[in-house]
Amino acid sequence: MRPGDQLASTVCSTRVVVVRAPAEERPEIACGGDLMVPAVTAQAAPSSAADAATLIGKRYVDAGGKLELLCISSGAGELSCAGTPMTLKAAKPLPASD
Repeated sequence: MRPGDQLASTVCSTRVVVVRAPAEERPEIACGGDLMVPAVTAQAAPSSAADAATLIGKRYVDAGGKLELLCISSGAGELSCAGTPMTLKAAKPLPASD
């Protein structure tokens, strides 16, 4: 797994892009409990924007901060890394200007 790789869920319409990935290992990334697959091999899943658990344009990180994903298509499944739910990355505060 490298930055720029696209992954797709097999159970919902969630698609993500890898922003940062650990070099030493390949973590198991899942959405809705099923492993995600490379986006080029994925079948189009039905869209369910009303029940979106992953939100388009948001970044998700694992507990250690080594893996970061950018959601490019919302879906109903929750992202997880090695069985642990991923969290929404908080925005960095901008410096104050006087």
